[in-house]
Amino acid sequence: MTDQKVKVGAMHAAPIYMKKIETLQKVVSLIEEAGKQNVELLVFPEVFVPGFPYFLNSYAPPAQVSAIIEYGRQSVVVSASGGDLAGVREVCKAAKVGIVLGVSQRVKGGHQLFNSLVFIDSAGTLLGTHRKLQPTYAERYIWSQGSGHTLRTYGFDRSESEGFTVGGLCCWENTMNLARQSLIESGHQILAAAWPALSTTEGFEAVADIQIEALAKNHALTAQVFVICASNYVDEACLEWLDKNIGPQTHLEVGGGWSAIVHPFCKLIAGPVRGKEGGDQIVTSEVNLNDLDLVKVYIDANGHFKRPEILKMQKDSKPLWEDDEIAATPALK
Repeated sequence: MTDQKVKVGAMHAAPIYMKKIETLQKVVSLIEEAGKQNVELLVFPEVFVPGFPYFLNSYAPPAQVSAIIEYGRQSVVVSASGGDLAGVREVCKAAKVGIVLGVSQRVKGGHQLFNSLVFIDSAGTLLGTHRKLQPTYAERYIWSQGSGHTLRTYGFDRSESEGFTVGGLCCWENTMNLARQSLIESGHQILAAAWPALSTTEGFEAVADIQIEALAKNHALTAQVFVICASNYVDEACLEWLDKNIGPQTHLEVGGGWSAIVHPFCKLIAGPVRGKEGGDQIVTSEVNLNDLDLVKVYIDANGHFKRPEILKMQKDSKPLWEDDEIAATPALK
């Protein structure tokens, strides 16, 4: 049997906070670096562009209005014909790296925002965009709810061997069991789990990393997939932006983030990398998709280990928003 080995990476890094253009330039350089390391699939943290809106949990709602306006201005327009990601797509093709990139997505010509994962293959093709189904807690100040239409998996082709299938979930969307089951029944082999920094947020210091690791391992085993967990960390520039643009706060500190790659039998095969120690780094590992065959002898959540006559999976895949079809399958539009 021929090994189906894929070198994958979790991007543990901080954005150029609240600066879309500069962060996209950083994304380009990070993809170039991944290409030099022969990474075929690179997963970025949640809303890496323009950075996670940490102000949501650090200030009273009226104090955030100007920050939310600016966040919309710094959000990313995703378009099959170009948009803000044209340069990113070009470098994916040049470096031969497929990516899952977390962005705050702004609807073209409008003000509506989504917490999104953008899937781009190593040919630079925009495969599609997943929009987080349910913004968490105060995130609802900013982002709309995503639809089941964008809850799907994408195939990444390879020139010399069989390709692989990737699904993605954002942050606590990983707690939504039926969202996970929907991806399982779509047949993904790799999950891109995108996170912000949580362990330096007040109230989460002792539990955030435990939660992220538990959710990654849970999905790895129950879905029988590899999980690439990518988190950002909070840097000094982020705190300086908050202080300068909104005011002093005591709810967030420098650091945080938990990035790793998990085998379907729950073993950590790369990482974890935590906090800002060592700065930006790509957590890499070679994964062999043939390992899925062994795991599925024991449990196959999309086959012999499910009881569809007892436990029924139902998903509403209809588009909810006007541009959902374009977001989910831009190549067909």
